[in-house]
Amino acid sequence: MPTALSLLNSVFGYPAFRGRQAEVVDHVVDGGDALVLMPTGGGKSLCYQIPALLRPGTGVVVSPLIALMHDQVMALRQVGVRAAYLNSALSASAASEVEQAFVRGEWDLLYVAPERLVTARFMALLERAELALFAIDEAHCVSQWGHDFRPEYIALSVLHQRFPQVPRIALTATADAQTRAEIIARLQLEDAQQFVSSFDRPNIRYQIVEKNDPRQQLLAFIQEEHPQDAGIVYCLSRRKVEETAAWLQKQGITAIAYHAGMDVAVRQQHQDRFLRDEGIVMVATIAFGMGIDKPDVRFVAHLDMPKSIEGYYQETGRAGRDGAPADAWMAYGLNDVVQQRRMIESGEADPQFKRVAQTKLEALLALCEATRCRRVRLLDYFGEAAESCGNCDVCQTPPATWDGTQAAQKALSTIYRTGGRFGAGHLIDVLRGQPTEKVRQWGHHQLSVFGVGNDMDDKAWRAVLRQLMAHGYVSVNHDAFGALVLTATSRAVLKGETQVWMRKELGTKPPKRLSSRPLAAPQNAEDDRLFEKLRAWRQTAARELNVPAYVIFHDATLALIAQRRPATLAELGEISGIGARKLESYGAGLLAVIHATV
Repeated sequence: MPTALSLLNSVFGYPAFRGRQAEVVDHVVDGGDALVLMPTGGGKSLCYQIPALLRPGTGVVVSPLIALMHDQVMALRQVGVRAAYLNSALSASAASEVEQAFVRGEWDLLYVAPERLVTARFMALLERAELALFAIDEAHCVSQWGHDFRPEYIALSVLHQRFPQVPRIALTATADAQTRAEIIARLQLEDAQQFVSSFDRPNIRYQIVEKNDPRQQLLAFIQEEHPQDAGIVYCLSRRKVEETAAWLQKQGITAIAYHAGMDVAVRQQHQDRFLRDEGIVMVATIAFGMGIDKPDVRFVAHLDMPKSIEGYYQETGRAGRDGAPADAWMAYGLNDVVQQRRMIESGEADPQFKRVAQTKLEALLALCEATRCRRVRLLDYFGEAAESCGNCDVCQTPPATWDGTQAAQKALSTIYRTGGRFGAGHLIDVLRGQPTEKVRQWGHHQLSVFGVGNDMDDKAWRAVLRQLMAHGYVSVNHDAFGALVLTATSRAVLKGETQVWMRKELGTKPPKRLSSRPLAAPQNAEDDRLFEKLRAWRQTAARELNVPAYVIFHDATLALIAQRRPATLAELGEISGIGARKLESYGAGLLAVIHATV
């Protein structure tokens, strides 16, 4: 009988389990329920794939996206696992064939969408099949407090009620304590063992910059740090996605757009191109989200601030899934804060949901304004202690702080004197003594606060107002078109009872990364030349099979081949990521490239 480790070696080509993978696998193989929290790229899939191969029957995987199902099934078939999916992309006859094979026990793993799974027809199908386990992927979708709520996930509690003897494993990369509790309650996993791995992704460098011509800042980041690399740029609106993609194209960047309002065929074409080709920059809304399994995304950039740390963590986690160096870059400004607060307050959600959303936004603001290691603050949000990482902008270029109490009092007084009815631009004009038409119209040039802040420029005052919002001394009145208003805590600042320390933007950049390539010695020209030859060979093989290049081999595997230069099939089989089926399928081709390049 095979063991978990022998399957890991022979099928998937990995020498050893990582982190808590082995514990999870053993627990589920023994029939136990599990809640698994692992970071993106941490190897969650193996936690249900290997138990499904070891237990009798078929493992049924609940997955929210067609693209994710398709890619995972392709990857599993490449290593010799009998996998299939059932979704709307299949014709009726093709779906019927998959269902019949399922009942006959011909699949090791079957992927299905949640809305299909809970239908009476599919429940009847499950009754006729032998079931190894249920895996509920992206389990945070069950939480109304999470960042990607899917109402159809709530109905998945039926699995425990109808099939209590079948082990269930719920998996997610992103869940704070509140979201975790809701996953447990809604999926009836009260008795499940929880496996919480570190949320840390040490290969990702976090960088958050103050907005100052964000498009040009983004362009400089891509050109200096990631020329020719695959990356994702997130924008808040569909219009901004299209405009940004078009602008990047004019600057010589291979950029394409993706959002939910596009023609379905075009959107699919763009996603396929991003997954299959090298060096594509995808500009997208968060519609381009879960299921982006491409391991060699070297950066994720945000031109607009996300809604929460969960959303930020999930989105940035799409970079560097192969473990090689990657960047999470965000441009952040006062208007982001105003816009997010206004969206929350003007929404139709109930007051409790709005309070939770505001709390989550405040945690993200604190991350943006951090004066100590961003990773420490990020992990602290998920209940994990950490030490300064040395791999974020704050660690590499620590910001100075200054006593901003007096500036805060001036800003708060101006908000008060103008009646809490105006946005940042007008308030700054009053503070700086700018006699604009609007200032004169409202008589604000006659106020005592007019010109009290003329010692600071517009950019400096925007930073002050932004940080006052982040500290909770200022809020947004959505009924007054984004006007800034005082909060209850601002009184202590105005009275001089509270000192306000602020972050000083120095405008410096963290040291440039020497290389984002997955080679241990990127300065070795010979290794790098072979690596590029192997990538070209892989691209040709992928096009012949009509699969993404990473389904054949990850960059990290090719990098190891370039370094070790195996001369025989036996030596090649010792490389991490090359299992028996891939050695049989591609071994001769790899050795031919190596021999031709030596």
